[in-house]
Order: sequence, then structure tokens, then C-alpha cells
Amino acid sequence: MPEAVSIDPIALEISWNGLKSIADECFLTIMRSAFSTNIKERHDHSTAIADANGRLIVQAEMALPIHLASMSGLMTCILAQYRDTIKPGDIFIGNDPHVAGGTHLPDINLAMPVFDGDQLIGFVANIVHHADVGGAAVGSMSGGLDEIFTEGLRIPIVRLFDGGELQDDIMRLLMLNMRLPAERKGDLNAQIAAAKLGNQRISEFLETHGADYTVRLFDEIVRRTNRRMRAAIEKLPNGSYSFSDVMDDDGAGTEDILITLKITKSDHDIFFDFAGSDDQVLGNFNLTFNATQSAVCYALKALLDPEVPNNQGIFDAIRIEAPPGSFVNCVSPAPVAMRANTCQRVVDVVIGALAEALPDQVVGAANGANTSAVFSGIDPRTSQQYVYLETLGGGMGARATKDGKDGVQVNITNTSNLPVEAIEMEYPLRVEDYALIADSGGAGKHRGGMGIRRSIRPVGHTCEFNGVGERFRNQPWGIFGGQSGAAGMFEMVDCKGNTTSLSSKASRVKLSPDARVVISTPGAGGYGAPEDRKPEALAEDQASGKFTKGFLASNYARKD
Repeated sequence: MPEAVSIDPIALEISWNGLKSIADECFLTIMRSAFSTNIKERHDHSTAIADANGRLIVQAEMALPIHLASMSGLMTCILAQYRDTIKPGDIFIGNDPHVAGGTHLPDINLAMPVFDGDQLIGFVANIVHHADVGGAAVGSMSGGLDEIFTEGLRIPIVRLFDGGELQDDIMRLLMLNMRLPAERKGDLNAQIAAAKLGNQRISEFLETHGADYTVRLFDEIVRRTNRRMRAAIEKLPNGSYSFSDVMDDDGAGTEDILITLKITKSDHDIFFDFAGSDDQVLGNFNLTFNATQSAVCYALKALLDPEVPNNQGIFDAIRIEAPPGSFVNCVSPAPVAMRANTCQRVVDVVIGALAEALPDQVVGAANGANTSAVFSGIDPRTSQQYVYLETLGGGMGARATKDGKDGVQVNITNTSNLPVEAIEMEYPLRVEDYALIADSGGAGKHRGGMGIRRSIRPVGHTCEFNGVGERFRNQPWGIFGGQSGAAGMFEMVDCKGNTTSLSSKASRVKLSPDARVVISTPGAGGYGAPEDRKPEALAEDQASGKFTKGFLASNYARKD
């Protein structure tokens, strides 16, 4: 770590908040300028500031933890390839997880350098989850893909803008490979606008504070973050902690994919070892190392110090090893489109391993999934193709002092609900049911959160449904005697009420206007023995309508 620098603590706090405001303004710029509902409504994007060495300094407050290491990986690749030729006005673009530091192809990264005269000061970066980037399946969300080439357009690190000039040939190449080029270009333009705004705001910061102070400020932010994270780690009891969990399947024939973790903690050092985890699989649930790194850093921060900033200081405080070619450190050409589900399981494994050491901080397993739904077809109103993409939340695990939250995005995702009104206004779809699922939260002294049920029917046309679910077979576990949450499921219901169960990796299901898809997301695990639930909580449960009488009778029977 750099030597300590002398920056007045009050000035440091003011400057730090100034940088955060820049990242937040860039985030809002993308949200307000984007074309797709996945960005303007669900906010599936992140913004950040990095220094001249590619170290992440600040991430926007509303950004997604899963994007943390991806933007850091982008910086590393840019500097490795272009360090000596970077100039003002450049904007770099990339998405590939194997050569461009990305996590999966729908997440397109942009980064713009910031200069003070001839001195490179740092970068403003952003990442947006695009609803479609080509590939064999709409939205690149369905399982069963055996190599990354089928998942969409792979973008290495290239200059989208060269010295301020748009490289139109690159833009045309990108758009030709997208199913909805106008929407994609709109979202990319939002990213470009945010990058240029961030560059302008940091330039204004430099005019006020100067380059020397700004560089020292970056060093101090990282140093203090690292020191704070190591202090939190030091409070954790020394020892070794282990846990294992599985993914349901990869959609290509492999079931119960093992993730195993051993954590070794000594004073202020902590080591996460994923040796023994299964090899990478044919389906698109593999993780690149930076995705595993993001999940581990998030989980440890959430357990030890939720308020610590997201930057390079956290990375430097943690040591992680995962065998190359394994499920949690895959190598090319492994497919990775659904890596967010696996990141959720990595978080569960970290929580499970540290449960003994941190009983008051851990929670029951959350819904453990990014239950993905993609509806696509030709809009009969416009005769144009549409793609509706959403990842639905579910239950949050119960805590030591209270129940888990119902129907939310958890852990490494931070996206918002897509309102029914927005779906029905933007797409030829009707949402016929949107509700929490009774009895889906695991029983316990504190119950797990409930999953979500959403039923969708196409209007005036036949569409295609692609769905990817996890925790559909292996339920979210409870902790310290808490019961498991309910599993998720996909179903198709026809006009006569006949129900057909769909695979948890449903691919290219044809859905006619007289049928609907019912998406049920997993609940979450409970905390503590059900018989220890307080009598007043039982009365509230009975009055809430969230539980059936049979569920309460079987799971909340008190000891006399």
C-alpha cells in the first residue's frame, strides 16, 4: 500500500463525497437517458471512477456489487493493451469475460480517460446490461450453451472513440449483430453521455484541487479503505471455516454442481480457497475469476462492515484462490451468460462458512437466484421485434433479529422491480397475476422472505419464452434450526387451466395468446427453530394471510 499522505480529514471527507456525487450523477444520467426498460426502469447498470493505474476508487451508491470486479478487469485490460497510446477523447469499449475483463457478454463496459494536460489522472467507467447482444438465444439467457461463441457478440477492448472521434465502422459492426439496434444504440449513447459527463466533472474537480492533490486523494481513499477492511477482518476469530453448496444444474446435463470453500483467517489476513469445487461445465453458469472476486468481496463486506467503500482497498485486503478451469474460475471458451446465479451461490457459501463465527450477522440462504425471464416476438401493434428481459427477486434470508424481506433482489444484485404498467405499455404482454407466494418463506424463530409469482400472457400474437431459474430443486437452506424456503418453478397454463411444468432452464418455449407463463421465484431460509417463534409473531402470521393454516400448524407448533 502507498505511504500515508497528509490530507486533512475534513477535506478528505468533502472530496470523497465529491467523487461519489460524480459517480452517482453518471449513474442517473444513464438511467434517465437509456431506451430499454432494463436500464431506465430496473437500473441494471453501474458507474465508477478509477485512477491512472486502473485501481477502482469509487463506485456509485446505487450500483451493483456484481459489477465491481468487472470494471476493475476492464481497466487492467485497457492499460495492458493501450497504456502508452491513451489520449484525451478516447472511449474504450469491451464486454468479453475472457479477454476484456467482463463478466458476461450482455454487460458492455465503457471507459474514458481523464487528463490534466498531458498527465493521465484516471478513468470514468460504466457498465450496462443490454437486453440482447445477439447470440443463439434471444437475450442470451437460456441454458445449455456449450461455448461462449453462441452467447452473443464478443467485444475485445477497442476504441469506440479515438481522440474524440466516433469510430463509425465499429458502431456499425456492433449494431449489425444486435436484434434491436435502435434500442442498443440508445443505451450505448446513454453510456457515452455518462462517460463524457464524468470526464467533465472530474476535469472541474481538477481545476479546483489540482492534479497532485487528486492523485494523493486517490491513494488515501484506497489506503484508508484497506486499513478499515483489515481492521474488520481482524475482529473475526482466527481459524478455518468450511462450507459447500450446489447449483441445481447447468441446463446441459450436469446436476448438483459443487462449490466448496475453505476460509483461513489469521489476524488481519483472510484467505478464500475454492479448491475442490467442480470443473467448469458446458452450460452457461461458469464464473470468471473476477466474478468470483466480486461475490466474495461483497459477502465479506456485508458481514463485517457494510459501510466500507467499494474500491481497490477491499480487493487488496482479501486473498482468493480458485483452480483455473474450475466452475468458479473458468477458462475460454466456457459460456458464462448466467453467471449471476452462480455468484449468488458463492455468497451463500461464504455466509454458510462464517455462520459459526458470526452468528448475529449471517442470514438464512436467500432465494439464491436471478430468476430470469425473456419474452420476445413481433409486436402486432408495430410489426417490430421486441425483447422483454427481467430478472425477478425472491425471498431474503431470515436474520438473527427479524424476518427476511419478501420479494426483493438480494446480495450481489441491486436492480429494481419493473412495474406492471411499464411492461404492458412497452410490450404486447399482459401481466395477469403479480403477488407474493404464501408459505414460501422458511419457518423459523424468524421466517425467511417470500418469493414472487408473476403470470404473463402475450396479447394478439405468439411469442417465445426463455427462462432460467435456480433453487428450483435444491431449496434455500435455513440456519440454526430454521427451515428451508420453497423452491421456484416455471409453468405454462392454457385457457382451460391445464398446467404444464417447464424446465428450470426453459428454452424457446412457444407461448400462444390463450396461454400464460407462471413464474414462481424461490423463498428464503428461516433463522432459528420454528418452535422458538414468539407467540405475538404467531398471531401476526395468522392475521397476515401470508401462510396457510396447514403451514402454520406443521411448522410453528410450540413446545408446551
